[in-house]
Amino acid sequence: MYDQAKQQVRQQVWDALTAAEAVHDADVYGRIPDFRGKELAARQLAALPRWKAAQIVKAVPDKAQHPVRAAALADGKTVYMAAPKLATSKPFYLLDPSRLDVPPAEAASSAKAAVIAPGVDVDDMQPVDVIVLGSVAVNHAGVRIGKGAGYSDLEFALLAEAGLVSDETLVVTTVHPLQVVDADIPFGPHDVTVDIIVTTDGVITTSDRRRTSGILWDQLPPEKITAIPVLARRARTARHFPA
Repeated sequence: MYDQAKQQVRQQVWDALTAAEAVHDADVYGRIPDFRGKELAARQLAALPRWKAAQIVKAVPDKAQHPVRAAALADGKTVYMAAPKLATSKPFYLLDPSRLDVPPAEAASSAKAAVIAPGVDVDDMQPVDVIVLGSVAVNHAGVRIGKGAGYSDLEFALLAEAGLVSDETLVVTTVHPLQVVDADIPFGPHDVTVDIIVTTDGVITTSDRRRTSGILWDQLPPEKITAIPVLARRARTARHFPA
């Protein structure tokens, strides 16, 4: 019922974006929407005082957040970008603007980052000032839905467990206005709310804040632990590895 309710919200948003021709990709279903106006949303985020003060940003690799990653690098911020599906032994790419030999917009692409950026493990990362999430839908309370794979929540849990996230860490998402919904969205123990929603229409400060303090091992299927190297390593250390 929980997953079904989330999927219903996703479907409604994907349908609305498709009908309004508000996305760049013809087939938005099953994806974080690459929405039209993402550059404007990134500029709105970059104008916020909390963003300007930030030095370390952790961001998803989705196309919709490419302008945000590029803006961070152009502003001289260090960016950690998650490797797709956390599938590498060092699951985050380190983009250090002082060491880039390509323009920020090029370095911020997930394909280019995989080539030019060194991979780092969680233990080698610095504390994070801003976390940028991709969303399919989000409501005014700050409850968001991704595409259903759960990687953003896992990334947050990894950082939280390593002490890289604090109460001062700002969690944001950039979306099209059609992705902001009035509906209640189911919220699970592993889910993370966003503090700020940025759209082409402006900035929304959310009304709720809920975060996980670490990995909920009992909520992870054994096959997922095995498939993600960083989880498999930590599971062995914590004696959570599936039999």
